[in-house]
Amino acid sequence: MTNKPVTDTYAASVTLPSHDRQGYLISSSETRPDRRPSIVICAYEPGDVDWDLAEDLSGALWSPEGARTVPVSADTPSTLAETLSEHLRAADCRAVLLVGRTQRPDRFRIQLRAENRTEDGASRLVPTGPVTARTTAPVADIVQAMREAGLSVDSSSEEEDDAGGFLLYSLLTNLPDELDAPAVGLLRAPTNLAPAAVAKGVKAAAAAIARNLSPLPRPRLA
Repeated sequence: MTNKPVTDTYAASVTLPSHDRQGYLISSSETRPDRRPSIVICAYEPGDVDWDLAEDLSGALWSPEGARTVPVSADTPSTLAETLSEHLRAADCRAVLLVGRTQRPDRFRIQLRAENRTEDGASRLVPTGPVTARTTAPVADIVQAMREAGLSVDSSSEEEDDAGGFLLYSLLTNLPDELDAPAVGLLRAPTNLAPAAVAKGVKAAAAAIARNLSPLPRPRLA
């Protein structure tokens, strides 16, 4: 995802949005809160800066129908895990889509599960945690949406040599134990894919996730 100057919408968006006491997004330009759930999109590799989610030449940020995109820039894996977990604790955040790269040259890949291991893979990240954690993102819907967009994609449990698995496991094991837990997924794009194609794949995946999200409940009166 393209790194932008501090004055740009992208950099500003890394700061967590303001919320009321119930955890709902506060809009300074509207009297009513924005009831669209937010979906955090994070390209976690620091060098992956040749694509972005700009809507057009104006630089406006793209959001899927029915949801609001919150981009988060790359950082160290441990810091990024904390930042993304903080987003997930907000009531309006209902999904996180991690975006990385795959060595497969011919297709996107969606990670089905993540292994319990530290950043360097030397030991278990959570000593008492499960061996693997399964993604909560709607994988079948994502695959269908991406194929309908003319993109090659498959799903796999295979890990790759990057921070993606560590981040995915960290987020999944910190989710609340409830049926309506946020959707957390990991999409990998081929390293040789053109920036426009990467953005197309990310948008298709995010849109599929957004179609499974419900509007935020109306905040109760204090």
